[in-house]
Amino acid sequence: MKIGIFGGTFDPIHMGHLILAEEARERLSLAKVLFIPTGQPWMKAGRPLSPGHHRLAMVRLAIEDNPAFEVSDLEVRRPGPTYTVDTLEELHAQWGDGPEIYLLLGLDALRDFPRWHEPRRILEQCTLVGMARPGYLDFSPRSLDAVFPGASQRLVLLHGPHIGISGTEIRRRVSMGVSIRYWVPRPVELYIAEHGLYRKGGGHE
Repeated sequence: MKIGIFGGTFDPIHMGHLILAEEARERLSLAKVLFIPTGQPWMKAGRPLSPGHHRLAMVRLAIEDNPAFEVSDLEVRRPGPTYTVDTLEELHAQWGDGPEIYLLLGLDALRDFPRWHEPRRILEQCTLVGMARPGYLDFSPRSLDAVFPGASQRLVLLHGPHIGISGTEIRRRVSMGVSIRYWVPRPVELYIAEHGLYRKGGGHE
């Protein structure tokens, strides 16, 4: 069985995330895609992040109509900085050696992969899936061989739809009172409004 792991801040989850996850599921014949909102991402330590319970709730709302999508609070519950290698080890401990794990990444994240915490151990536990994003359309697989020889053989590149939506732009639009309809699923749009997320002083309960 093949399982896709899609991590990220999901602050908020948006249509681009969902389209890429479904594209990966279809093209790689994944049994399911597990969305894992990050807890305290060490590489984004300087950026304010909405509380984990809000980001989890938004993911749940966004994926509730897709039986192949699931969400995990594994990283949100874990204290301290979030490291992908720890998440993979915990999943392997839960699932055993049965599932093949595919780690879904944008090409921007993939370019930073050699700077991740213990990249060699990550590559020993999964296959990387690089997904093109606007502004990040090219990647040289051989650059991963700097992590360890042959690492590029544990990479799949997907060139699918290029969705020019970002969490940064969504947060900016909300802060300015501009519509985000069709940028995020309707239940997520309503949740953001109900809880005052991305407005000054909002979303911290």
